[in-house]
Amino acid sequence: MSLGDDGYGSDSRSGRTDDGYSTLGGTRQTRTRFADGTGGDGYSSRRPARSSRSLITVVGVVVLLVAAIAFANRGGGGDDSGSSGGSGGNKAGAAPTAATGTKPVTGKNGAIASGFAHDEQGAQSAATNYAVALGSAEMFNATARREILQATHDPAVVERLQTDMDKAYSASLFKNVGLNDDGSTPSGLTFVSRTVPVGTKVVKQSGDTATVEVWCTGLVGMAGQGSTKPVTETWFTITENLKWVQNDWKIESSNQAEGPTPVNGDNRASTADDIAGAVEEYGGFTYAR
Repeated sequence: MSLGDDGYGSDSRSGRTDDGYSTLGGTRQTRTRFADGTGGDGYSSRRPARSSRSLITVVGVVVLLVAAIAFANRGGGGDDSGSSGGSGGNKAGAAPTAATGTKPVTGKNGAIASGFAHDEQGAQSAATNYAVALGSAEMFNATARREILQATHDPAVVERLQTDMDKAYSASLFKNVGLNDDGSTPSGLTFVSRTVPVGTKVVKQSGDTATVEVWCTGLVGMAGQGSTKPVTETWFTITENLKWVQNDWKIESSNQAEGPTPVNGDNRASTADDIAGAVEEYGGFTYAR
């Protein structure tokens, strides 16, 4: 979806059909690791805290990335030219999503993975984890949001970004997604905001910089009886311009475009209570290679 006039409008590349989205890496493959606290059945009983992003929502459909990153669009996300470690190999199509590749990261920066490899796979893993953090419900809490921004962004841009984000997460935004004026969730309801990466693609990578696209689907809305903002689905692609800072990949700038969006299936929509229950019962993921 288009972000309108906030500086994060649609990307001319969003309708492209050439390069397939891959679950990349040197092997173009992704390792998915369950969040801490996973039970024996493979599902976590609690949601892990996540991190950063700017949402501009229009009646329950979220625009899943920081509206406040206006200044960040100064980055070179529009350069599709390939360089060393680039996406040239992706044109053959997506590879299977088997759990193979460079060893997984073991570090944590709060609830966000850290210590990514200084290579193409590491850049993809970082971009994927950061997309999840930026699309989380925790971004609607001022304290958690600032921690997320510090964990995911280049320190050189964090201070200004925090100021912009605090302005973006306003009472009017909270109202649009069904929250109270202070960002809290109304009694009896469950606020849902999750980003689920589908695949990643390296646009370019050379030395200490990388541009990675993360194709995502997202859920946003209010679950529970009496909700006037039901949980809806959206599809979008986040482009993250990463920089190797303090021994890790960090976001220097980012932007978002609508789609690619598949045709809706014939699934019957679940009840509000079913969605609220699922959000509480199914934990999120930490993505690593």
